[in-house]
Amino acid sequence: MPQRLRSALSAVLITLSCLLVPFGALAVWAAYGLTDTGRYVTTMAPLATDPDVREAVANAVGDTLLQEVDHRLDVGPLRGSVRPFVHDAVRSFTQTEAFRLAWDTGNRVTHDAVLRALRDDRDDAAAEPVTVDLAPVTAQVKQQLSDEHIPLAARIPVQHTTVAVLPADELTSLRKGFHVLEVAGFWLPVAAVAFAAAGIALAVRRRRAIAATALGTALGGALLGLAVAIGRRLTLAGLPADVPRPAAGAVYDALTGTLRTVSWLLLGLGLVVALTTWLTRNLRPARLVRRWRGSPEPAPASAPEPNRAQA
Repeated sequence: MPQRLRSALSAVLITLSCLLVPFGALAVWAAYGLTDTGRYVTTMAPLATDPDVREAVANAVGDTLLQEVDHRLDVGPLRGSVRPFVHDAVRSFTQTEAFRLAWDTGNRVTHDAVLRALRDDRDDAAAEPVTVDLAPVTAQVKQQLSDEHIPLAARIPVQHTTVAVLPADELTSLRKGFHVLEVAGFWLPVAAVAFAAAGIALAVRRRRAIAATALGTALGGALLGLAVAIGRRLTLAGLPADVPRPAAGAVYDALTGTLRTVSWLLLGLGLVVALTTWLTRNLRPARLVRRWRGSPEPAPASAPEPNRAQA
């Protein structure tokens, strides 16, 4: 194969490999990181101690309890006096071990329900939305209120309150996207490695090809980190007005922590490999000794003249 054609094919393959690096990392994170229930619960567990998340949960649960009381009981005159006690009690509940247990249980139940819905290929699977039951959390809050002798706490109704996690009309498109992510999470990294190996093997100057692949990988890691930062801003900007931004930002940071770590690893690994390739090429021991002594490189020895017998 001509050297120009080899160089062109090598450049194309290495470019494709570097372009697939951020997309492959994103697909692997979505297909294997978010779909593992145990890993998801472990990732979300520290948020139970986050002040912004606890404040958002306290406000949401407190408002829900007051709405249930107003709906079933006539406490209109007492609503203003009861509201601070309810919110303080719920806020106090978020600092207990029972809340952390309820937080982990709720995340596990919600994650299992979403995964079952996304992996269900039946034709009638999209007839109902994905819902979770919040009755256990309400029961624990009611018990906390009763222990603190809050008025009317014993009369708070505990019923099976279902909250829609995924609407029914979006399940079909979400299932298709989920299946695409499962396939891409395996094949995109494999394709990136295969293209990089083929590009380096075809290169006329393989040392330069390795350095170019390393720099492209570092650039892909930087683009991945930039995409995570831009995605955070767009996600928070697109939330409804009643959703607290600090709590949503904490959840986003917890879920994308692995992506940020991977982006830094790709950036650091690519720069280290590129620098190592450059050093091994330009700073060889013999060349370093000659540069240090200031002596020019020896000229190549000329071929000896043939003697009479050889002539």
